[in-house]
Amino acid sequence: MPRSPLALAALATVAVPGLDAFDVRRPAQPGTDYDVAVVIDSTRRRWVVRAPQHAAAGAALEAEVALISRLADHVEAGRLPFAVPQPVGFAHLPEGGRAAVHAEIPGDPLRVEALGPGPGLAASVGRALAALHELPTSLVEDAGLPVYDASAYRERRQAEVDEAARTGKVPTGLLRRWEAQLEDVALWRFTPTVVHGDLSGDRVLVRDGAVSGILGWGDTIVADPADDLSWLLVGAAPDAADSIMEAYQLRRTELIDPHLARRAMLAGELALARWLMYGVRSGSDEVVEDAVGMLEDLDAHTSEAADAENVSYA
Repeated sequence: MPRSPLALAALATVAVPGLDAFDVRRPAQPGTDYDVAVVIDSTRRRWVVRAPQHAAAGAALEAEVALISRLADHVEAGRLPFAVPQPVGFAHLPEGGRAAVHAEIPGDPLRVEALGPGPGLAASVGRALAALHELPTSLVEDAGLPVYDASAYRERRQAEVDEAARTGKVPTGLLRRWEAQLEDVALWRFTPTVVHGDLSGDRVLVRDGAVSGILGWGDTIVADPADDLSWLLVGAAPDAADSIMEAYQLRRTELIDPHLARRAMLAGELALARWLMYGVRSGSDEVVEDAVGMLEDLDAHTSEAADAENVSYA
């Protein structure tokens, strides 16, 4: 059973000695793997308490805590231009594992569809992700999180496509499109970086026209930086996406990756295959139906785009 906000507030007072809970509220985005509450103390400071709902979430939280302690040093040194949710206390849970408490990071969730072009918020998003991708990969390795080279990561993506294909629910045209891109060896010549791995508008906080914080570091790996850009290139208006990419490239010190945007778009497409497989594994007909519908729409869109391109060259 989910823990009540009052139960989570009690955990927060155990985790942070001296915390005098005055009020407790549910967060705007509660999530699915953690019970979460925002606790307001007697001085009106706001704290976020998270308790894992199952063992896998507990393991992810412990990995995240190990990584965050290293990221915090880079925040303090100014190498990361945003805050991270650094735990200040823990409370042991009766069933095992720990609940963690951190100070709430000020900011509102990023609305990707509302991003505009220019040197404002879109550029701030690009610089924030570039700074993340500039971090030493040893941070992830030392935290015990997965590390992939380019070849191994391409094989991982191929395995995902093969698994989705076996369901018989992915349109043939999409499978051919994905296979062609996975077989293009030049496309997969990239330098692996630290990758957040689960970015969305709810994970990126914005305040005063700039990125103020990034949440949810439990899926961080060393892999393809295109993965962290895919949701932006898919969801933002084209001119805003251009501003994001321009700021990103200017902030990166590595040689320009000529296929970064192309892999990012592919990553966005393959996210639909992963959503399909989530529905299959969880036995959710609703999720499967939703995924199949989006895959069919994508197949129709990419087929029309390919036909238009062929006509332009005729």
